[in-house]
Amino acid sequence: MAARPDVVVLIVGTHSAAEQKAIRRHLQRKRSVNDDFVIRTVFVRSVEEALHETRVNTEIQAVVIRNGLPLRSQDRHLATSHWGLEGLDADIEAVPESERGPMLGRLIAEFRPELDLYLVTDGNVEEIAARTAETFKRVFFGKEDSAELYPSIIRGVALRYHTPIFDAVRNHSERPVSNFHALPVSRGKSITNANWISDFGQFYGMNLLNAETSATSGGLDSLLEPDGPFRLAQEYAARAFGGKRSFFVTNGTSTANKIVVQALVRPGDVVLVDQNCHKSHHYGLALAGARVSYLDPYPLNDYSIYGGVPVRELKRTLLAYKHAGMLDRVRLLLLTNSTFDGIVYNVDRVMMECLAIAPHLIFLWDEAWFAFAYSHPTYRKHTAMRSAAKLSAMLEDSDYAARYNSLRVFNTEAWEDDERLLNTRLLADPSKARVRVYATQSTHKTLTALRQASMIHIWDQELKEKTEEAVDEAYKMHTSTSSNYQILASLDVGRRQVEMEGYGLVKRTRELAIRLRKELSRPPLLKKYFRVLGVDDLVPREYRESTAESYFDEKTGSSNFETADEFVLDPTRVTIDISATGLSGDTFKHKLMNEHEIQINKTTRNTVLFIVNIGSTRSEIAHLIGVLEKIARETDEKVRDFSTRERSIHDQQVNSLTHEQPSLPNFSAFHPAFRAMDSAINLGTRDGDIRTARSLSQDPANWEYLPLTEAERAIAGGRELVSASLVTPYPPGSAILVWGQIISPAILQYLRALDVPEIHGFRRKRGLRVFREETLTRIANAQKSPPEHGGAS
Repeated sequence: MAARPDVVVLIVGTHSAAEQKAIRRHLQRKRSVNDDFVIRTVFVRSVEEALHETRVNTEIQAVVIRNGLPLRSQDRHLATSHWGLEGLDADIEAVPESERGPMLGRLIAEFRPELDLYLVTDGNVEEIAARTAETFKRVFFGKEDSAELYPSIIRGVALRYHTPIFDAVRNHSERPVSNFHALPVSRGKSITNANWISDFGQFYGMNLLNAETSATSGGLDSLLEPDGPFRLAQEYAARAFGGKRSFFVTNGTSTANKIVVQALVRPGDVVLVDQNCHKSHHYGLALAGARVSYLDPYPLNDYSIYGGVPVRELKRTLLAYKHAGMLDRVRLLLLTNSTFDGIVYNVDRVMMECLAIAPHLIFLWDEAWFAFAYSHPTYRKHTAMRSAAKLSAMLEDSDYAARYNSLRVFNTEAWEDDERLLNTRLLADPSKARVRVYATQSTHKTLTALRQASMIHIWDQELKEKTEEAVDEAYKMHTSTSSNYQILASLDVGRRQVEMEGYGLVKRTRELAIRLRKELSRPPLLKKYFRVLGVDDLVPREYRESTAESYFDEKTGSSNFETADEFVLDPTRVTIDISATGLSGDTFKHKLMNEHEIQINKTTRNTVLFIVNIGSTRSEIAHLIGVLEKIARETDEKVRDFSTRERSIHDQQVNSLTHEQPSLPNFSAFHPAFRAMDSAINLGTRDGDIRTARSLSQDPANWEYLPLTEAERAIAGGRELVSASLVTPYPPGSAILVWGQIISPAILQYLRALDVPEIHGFRRKRGLRVFREETLTRIANAQKSPPEHGGAS
């Protein structure tokens, strides 16, 4: 078994050198030969020193606080550093000495919730324990129960270290099981007894094969009816990621998205969706029978990148449904946080203002690229689960209720004044709003887990009462009855890593990303051909109350997202404008891989995205910088040697990549054949029935292919073209057409301007799939006709 790291325990209090030595000796005496861990102690004296240590020491696993400690450090350097008490509430100075221990515990729990906290006090231990139970695992009275401190620390660490699924799978693999079940590959017998595939076993190794099984007994469990290690592991995941419930998903976040949508959405429910969402959402909403209202994110046309959906757009849409008398039909708001390019929402603000208009609204946050975020306080405040917990506590707080009532200035007439509402920061009514939040995460994308390993996290105040059975049913519907144990074990281990060292890993990742950004902005040759896009490039100033151009301060070393800003930029997503090279993003991507062994995922016509993750190393950062320097030098030499004609071609290409980007199209509209719902079609709402449109598209008799040129002529001649397919260019991977959507001239212009290798749902030789005019007429007439035989329509 692999060696386990030491447990670093921070001990806070005014201990003399002799007392520190005695504490170390006491802890060592308590150690048993059977213990899996060895305790290593770090001592600090004050609140300020403790806050500093928990920020910089990423190895800490537990904190023991002795009440009555001093507030400030006597270390002059520390007292003037940015890691001290600066920035905290000024009232902290007024906290009495007897309350500094509990206060410090709350501050550390907010900053690093994964740490185990213990309080030692000479005060009213019973009363303190009652009001600090959420913060401290144990509260000890003086030295009375000091013998229990060591086993408490060891047990606390062991509980986080425990991986129920991984342990069960590993134990099962070591048993001499004779397999009369499914899976010939189990135990590797079908490989070791074969002549032609031994190389497969040699490559992957026997541990993988020994662990492969479809059994749910012998210490294992069923993912569909978990009552053992699977249930326990998912409870641990909820703890680690701040949810009330968590579910493991073994076939990717595409399936996780469908599970949540299937559980929450009933046929006919209106769902507000970011147009720039992952294509799995379009499919999931079609399967659920949702009426989809697509929201327009702000476009970054210079780089062919979509941003997020502004709060103003969200409020405008909800108010349109309110005025139409249909707000009760709006069931779900679905947004992507963060986007592929690292644009992150102010989740608190979005949910607060939306609940102010629609207190029943449910939120689904697609955090496919944000699974790592809960591990670090800078990111955590932008996650769905943290915001749900914060909002729940706020709405239950009597002080908030009093504030809400004192600021409640809108009367009935004011609610008809959209402009006033759009320009006002709204507060949710605590007597009406319910916090119902779901998040899907691609664990494998940003944490340690095998491909397709994903999670669903839930904070829903009405889960037990309204949706628990629906969630369970949807989970069973989309989950394989033969889930892969290796994927599940990797989710379990990934959760362990988050709780044991996630803070340090994410802290280091941010530092590497900042280093990469700084180094790419220094050498003149690199700056000539490459430009790192910053906050000003990707988050327009109209969405930022702060004026910061960067979220990293070189003087202080801080890297805080501005909480007042509507959107912030994740620095670990490094987007580089490569226009000056004259190479397209796709060409550059293949050049990096084929010539320099550097793999990237996302490009646009003139940008490439480098994602720094918890597995990145300084050597890889150095390799990337060296390669980009080499490409810049090669480009510079090539340009100098161009003939006049070659130089002209190159300049035209650079100009095209720099100044001739096709404008990103907004969502046009659904055709009236897929719009009718009571009288809403003329009331400013935009939803459409994509399930009917998709169903019709499955019959070739209902549609035809039209090449782009013919499509342009048809629109010019007055025909309304309607898409019979989901059209998604790669890159950037955003759907520009869905089933039933009117094809606008702007969309055709965008398609024609694209020079990307693949566009799903569009065949270059045949063109676009569009509904035949007679199909649309038939559907429209059917909607006007009364139901036959008096039945329900």
